[in-house]
Amino acid sequence: MCANMFGVLKSLFGKPFDGGKRMDHGGPQHQQQHPMEQQQQSYHQQHPAMMRLYEVQKEVQCLGPQVCTFSGLQNDRDYKRLERELTRLLLDVDQVDTEGKPELQGARKRAAQEVEGLLRYLEENGTHPSRVAIEDLSNEARQLVDDRVVAPQRSGGVAEINDELVDALQEIILRLTQVKTEGRVPLRKARYRALTRLCAVQDVVEGRTQQQTLSLPLSGETHEAVNRINLVMVKVSVARSQLVALLMGLSGRDSCAHLSRILTEMQVDLDALDVSGNAAIRNYRKQVVEEINGLLKHLDLEGEGDETRRYDLGQNNSIREIEAVRAHISHLREGVLRHCVMGDVSFRPKAELQSLLTHLDQVDTAKNPCIREARRRAVVEVQAIITFLDLREALSRRQPGPSEHPAHRSVWLVLGSLSDLQAQALGFDGKRVDKSYILLEELLTKQLLALDAVDPQGDETTKMARKQAVKFAQNILNYLDMKTDEWEY
Repeated sequence: MCANMFGVLKSLFGKPFDGGKRMDHGGPQHQQQHPMEQQQQSYHQQHPAMMRLYEVQKEVQCLGPQVCTFSGLQNDRDYKRLERELTRLLLDVDQVDTEGKPELQGARKRAAQEVEGLLRYLEENGTHPSRVAIEDLSNEARQLVDDRVVAPQRSGGVAEINDELVDALQEIILRLTQVKTEGRVPLRKARYRALTRLCAVQDVVEGRTQQQTLSLPLSGETHEAVNRINLVMVKVSVARSQLVALLMGLSGRDSCAHLSRILTEMQVDLDALDVSGNAAIRNYRKQVVEEINGLLKHLDLEGEGDETRRYDLGQNNSIREIEAVRAHISHLREGVLRHCVMGDVSFRPKAELQSLLTHLDQVDTAKNPCIREARRRAVVEVQAIITFLDLREALSRRQPGPSEHPAHRSVWLVLGSLSDLQAQALGFDGKRVDKSYILLEELLTKQLLALDAVDPQGDETTKMARKQAVKFAQNILNYLDMKTDEWEY
């Protein structure tokens, strides 16, 4: 929508207002204007009302980019400022005296429509359900971190940093990646900012979890420098808590610049220590310096997300690489399904599919959860084709003997049906509201019920086969669910 809005701005304000009568200086319909008409048009352009609209034009061109990239909520200071300035411009336009001249009235109307459009766009993004969802998830993460990390250390206690906290943060991050932005720049920016900070907190917390396993600090009796390093370690622990509070917006006094200075001073103190001749202490100091560097790398988030390329993942090289792989996957999937329809089981591009998995494994995600999720989905697409080919091959080679257990035979009958249903799932390209999706989901559920009704009668082979068949059916349902959840970068 922003691109369209700037297009309108250009069409409205790119040239001087001409009272709605544009001249076509090229093409067969061009007619030379009468000198009197040219004089009248020049008069309108110099009219005080038009000059005032030109001034409004300049302000709108300045505010437009700010509106189109604003990623906050209605109660934010910048939102209120933009709303106030746009409302003022709207009142200024309304007060322009057109003296009843149609050309001036048309110019004033177009200017008012443009300002109203910006106001509407600002409000839509500030109150959009996805923006509210992003804020709710951010608040949930903020409360979690405050309860488990910040508040305990602020009161002199010990932060509850463990795998449970890391998993809880990861779950919130995953939910953030699933928030729909509809391609809106402000929503993309808001989601990117929330994810960036939450991933930074997760990294700091995970780093602390690892540090807790180290046998540090050393005893002060080992060397006179150890006491000073131990003191720095205490300060680093406090700085870690401050950093987490900053990243989650839980610190009202500290700033990234202030904390950066404190950490840099710690590094200077450590560099000044004389630890020559003692490898253990040098290694101790090195570990403390590395932990400080790990905190410093997260302090450059003040302007994070201001550049479109950072949060518009359509421009990201890793995403482009994943998309190229997905195009290859789509081509192979179509080939597999086409040969399947013809009853040809010889087309088995498994080596090619395995090479795609290797390629995806090498894609650099830069710890970006959205890129990680995009890669995971591509991997699932490849694995779905591979499992389909494996089952088709197993079915074609199956030669049941007369002594085969009846329950085991029943499981294989269900697997045959699941293979056909998986072919439909692989080729499905619709939405969840489609009748074909609903029917396919019902058929898969029926196969699960059929497996549930199989009585192994104590036969271990049948038990294992039924368990694998149930997992296979659930994987098809999950794959179908993934294809239709309208996830976006």
